[in-house]
Order: sequence, then C-alpha cells, then structure tokens
Amino acid sequence: MIKAVQDFESSSEHQSETDVITQTKTQVKQPKLYAVIMHNDNYTTMDFVVYVLVEIFEHSIEKAYQLMMQIHESGQAVVALLPYDLAEMKVDEVTALAEQASYPLLTTIEPA
Repeated sequence: MIKAVQDFESSSEHQSETDVITQTKTQVKQPKLYAVIMHNDNYTTMDFVVYVLVEIFEHSIEKAYQLMMQIHESGQAVVALLPYDLAEMKVDEVTALAEQASYPLLTTIEPA
C-alpha cells in the first residue's frame, strides 16, 4: 500500500488539477489598404508623370506609361494600393518632387 501511495504522489507531482495547457495561435491581420490617386492637370508633363510612377511607385516603364495615359484620358487613375502610412508617405514624396519641378501634380488618398 505504501508503494501505491508513493507512485500516486510521484505521478501527481507532474500533473495537478490546476495545470492549464495553453496554445497560442498567431494571426497576422492585414492592414486596411488605401488607393493613391493621381490626377490630371494641364501643366505637368507626361514624361514627369511617368518618371514619378517609376521612381516613387516602382512601376515598370510600360506600366507607368499605361497609367499615365489613363490619367491623361480619364482625368485620374489609381496608381497604388497601400496601407495609410505608406500611401501618405508616397503622396508627400510626389508633392515634394512636383513642387521642386514647379508642377501642380495632385495626388490624393482614398479608402480602397
């Protein structure tokens, strides 16, 4: 009988009624995306728009040309879908570059 009590006590040292097994699942929540919209004007050159699309938004020259034509023909185009902080940073970069080149290029942010 003493052997049985010792066996019980030694096995209960590792398991008690208060032990809780927890399992954590990590879920990455995707950030909400915002549309960066570039607007047409009568002063900013098409070459400058292509340059901005390639340098700031990292589009290929072909894609930048297509977007520039859409901006020219439709009056505006979505040039990127980004989290708000990145979208705001890109708009600020475009605005600074346009002001430096004396162009009134307008780029805005809207919820996607």
